[in-house]
Amino acid sequence: MIAAVSWVPKGASKSVPVAAEPPSKEEIEEILKSGVLEINEGTENEENSEDMNVDALKQDDELARALSAADALGKTSKSSMAETDSLTDALGELDMDRYDEEDDGVELFGSGLANLYYPSNDMDPYLKNQEDDSEEEEDITIKPEDAVIVCARNEDDVSHLEVWILEDPTDGDSNMYVHHDIVIPAFPLCTAWLDCPLKGGERGNFIAVGSMEPAIEIWDLDIMDEVQPSATLGGIIEKKKKGKKKSVKYKDGSHTDSVLGLAWNKEYRNILASASADNDVIALSLCTPQVQAVAWNHFAPQVLLSGSFDHSVVMKDGRLPSHSGFKWSVAADVESLAWDPHTEHSFVVSLENGMVTGFDIRTASSDLSSPLKPSFTLHAHDKAVSTIAYNSSVPNLLATGSMDKMVKLWDLSNQPSCIASKNPKAGAVFSISFSEDCPFTLAIGGSKGKLQVWDLLSDAEVVKRFGKYANKAKPPTS
Repeated sequence: MIAAVSWVPKGASKSVPVAAEPPSKEEIEEILKSGVLEINEGTENEENSEDMNVDALKQDDELARALSAADALGKTSKSSMAETDSLTDALGELDMDRYDEEDDGVELFGSGLANLYYPSNDMDPYLKNQEDDSEEEEDITIKPEDAVIVCARNEDDVSHLEVWILEDPTDGDSNMYVHHDIVIPAFPLCTAWLDCPLKGGERGNFIAVGSMEPAIEIWDLDIMDEVQPSATLGGIIEKKKKGKKKSVKYKDGSHTDSVLGLAWNKEYRNILASASADNDVIALSLCTPQVQAVAWNHFAPQVLLSGSFDHSVVMKDGRLPSHSGFKWSVAADVESLAWDPHTEHSFVVSLENGMVTGFDIRTASSDLSSPLKPSFTLHAHDKAVSTIAYNSSVPNLLATGSMDKMVKLWDLSNQPSCIASKNPKAGAVFSISFSEDCPFTLAIGGSKGKLQVWDLLSDAEVVKRFGKYANKAKPPTS
């Protein structure tokens, strides 16, 4: 299944990602201490032990053959050395005194130089190796016009991030493929792309991952075959077991349960908000029962919205930490929420009962006893609306994805209405995301584990209502 998808802005990725350096001895020890590589107890441990014994036998056999070969080479070396009794004899054989003198009758392409001449470049192994290296680099090159999508995926109990390339999505048929992937230690639940320069410089290219574990991992997307995150926020320090009792010690400020939502602040680029099943929103120390989703306001980056399983949405302003904030009640558990990128006053909330509700914060009141009425309510889907996304380039265009396997497009101008719907063959839909570079391209991830991309301009009603924005894509961020 694909639990989350995130777009990487064009131009943010390195044109040629670098290969990860092998971990040092200290890093390997740290990985072993972290318990990531621990094997489960019981029968699974026994099966793994049997497999390891078989592998060990194979390795022993290979080692024996290698030692035999090395021994043979060693004997040759010894016999050669036996012919030269001393360093003096060896130098004598080289006849260094006559090194600069030319022998008569040496032919330019004689037998001694035969291996240095090749009839064509194709037959020269040295040139061929250079060409192979060039082809390999070309295969991994990310072009400035390529769209990049990151999928958080789980298959057969293996969790990983897939970095997909979508070539020229605006020019007819496009090619889409996995560029590289990153194995991660825990089942992923949410992601957020960020360019905070964690390793120096002006900008980076990182993905934050929330999972079933309390730690938030941040991975460098410009490194292939990476085995460790660039940074880990929170997490477990140690676990202790005394009899039937277990105790867990967490890092200061860490979540203590699964991380369900992440939101990066584009204005204050070193700030990441996280929502967790442990009832906390870390960025603002805001406590509500099992926070499912968080979102920063596009116009006031200090304002954070959070939605919870207690049928409520809370808005807090980081500039007023002592203020209790504003609270809206909704009809069911919150699944997702999003600020309108075209106005600072509006946001929408998707619910477990298939409804989508819109609110205007100008009607908010700190008096929690008075109910706040929504701007609109849509019966959007037959099952939980697990994900929603505003289009940042096209005003009033909203997408919704649901457990009913459908993705729908909505025109929120005047009277909100559904203008297109599609079963993308992704299974139950968990995550959708518009590309900021190609605003009519929607990435979709779901229970079937296969990334899907919807070209919205293939729908006549979308073209009719929003086609005028087709040539107004945002330029790549520099």
